[in-house]
Amino acid sequence: MRHISPMQQRTMPRNRDIRGAVASLHWMTTGRGVAARCRRTCFHTTAAPKTDGVFRGLTDSRYPVPWIDAWRLQQQGKSALGAEESPKERDLTEKKMSDSYHRVVLPLGQDPWLSDAYINSSGHIRLGALFMDLDALSGIIVYKHTGPGVTTVTAALDRITIAHPLTEICDLEYSGQVTYASGRSSMEITCKVSKARAEGEPTKPEDVLLTCKFTMVALDPETRKPANVPKLVYTTPEEEKTFKTGEAMSQSKKQALKDSLLQSEPNDPESALIHRTWLRQLSYHDPNNSLQQPENVVSMAKTQLSTAAIMQPQYRNRHQTMIFGGFHLKQTFELAFCCAASFAHARPTFISADPCTFRNPVPVGSVLYLTATVAYTDPPLLEEDGSEPQHADPEKPMTRVHVRVDSKVRDVEHGVAKPTGQFNYTFSVPKDLKVLPHTYEEYMIYVDARRRVKLGDIQREEDSSALLNEGSNADKDVNLI
Repeated sequence: MRHISPMQQRTMPRNRDIRGAVASLHWMTTGRGVAARCRRTCFHTTAAPKTDGVFRGLTDSRYPVPWIDAWRLQQQGKSALGAEESPKERDLTEKKMSDSYHRVVLPLGQDPWLSDAYINSSGHIRLGALFMDLDALSGIIVYKHTGPGVTTVTAALDRITIAHPLTEICDLEYSGQVTYASGRSSMEITCKVSKARAEGEPTKPEDVLLTCKFTMVALDPETRKPANVPKLVYTTPEEEKTFKTGEAMSQSKKQALKDSLLQSEPNDPESALIHRTWLRQLSYHDPNNSLQQPENVVSMAKTQLSTAAIMQPQYRNRHQTMIFGGFHLKQTFELAFCCAASFAHARPTFISADPCTFRNPVPVGSVLYLTATVAYTDPPLLEEDGSEPQHADPEKPMTRVHVRVDSKVRDVEHGVAKPTGQFNYTFSVPKDLKVLPHTYEEYMIYVDARRRVKLGDIQREEDSSALLNEGSNADKDVNLI
């Protein structure tokens, strides 16, 4: 028998430990060890399905399957929605407004880390982040109204109205409901963001930060054609007024399409404005004319900013293969902000989001191109009668800057480009600036933006009248990006 010295006896356990540790490390880092370790840990560390940048309370169980499974099903020509989302006989029973009501609290005041995604560099709320959440909220609301068996898409963001700017970081309450549905395919969803109140306690008018309206459209999942939805019924005089307002808005949008510059030429006053502005442009370049182009007059072409980005799966919508509309809105809004800032060399203040339309979906994996242009400034260079409007306070000029963002999409192979929407935002800047169109296309952009600003003024006056007895601060600066 081999003799073992006391020293060897003391070192043997340690040597065995070392050999065991080496063997264990080898097993963990190769072959079956890696597989076994994944079986033990991967499923326990996977985060709940959600859309990047959207509050988790609005994205629970958003995706029926992970992207890799959805991609595999797509390659096989199958739907990634699963059997529970397959087309079925739809229930078209009339619905009340309260049936679709949904409320979610965003705990910004309670969770400082959550606020990282919602507060901008100047300490104010990021409106782009709210856009994403509100679009997700509208998706929840519309499915409460339609039920399963239809595909719903965002057709338009009709308007955002600022009611009372936030003066503190606090918990916010998202809420909304369907406010108009005739029984056809389109629905109006009204959402608002306000300071959060205790459960059951009504929201006070002065607590409302902003309100917005989305137009959603229901499609048949198989044919992709418009599908009928339950008709909305009102049960109180207040609901009737809300419904009638939505009905009137629907009719006005149809009329606006008929009157658009794509369907008809500019009216007589607009034609006169175009001609006078064109003559002023010529005089700036006439060497025999003493009138020179002022430094604060900028050619429209020089105001443009463009971006291109590939659309990644984490921004997909619940239908798996298309990009979430809220992400699209956020991208266009933040580019518009940058465009206004570049034009003014000053920090813009958000005023309103005017009607923004979605024309074609944006597929996952496609390349999204955005182009922002300063389309109109108020006060303008010239009025219809040829006069030069002045600022209310020449010592402290404030210019409204209307930015238009055009969106188009191509596949990665860069085949045919498809327009995906037009988005319109208005800001104010503390400077005296004018934008000057040159080409016919630019003049049409200018006239279209001018119409939107004029319409926005009318709606703003109506909103101010409605809030007059509520102590509204709607005219205060709102530093949102």
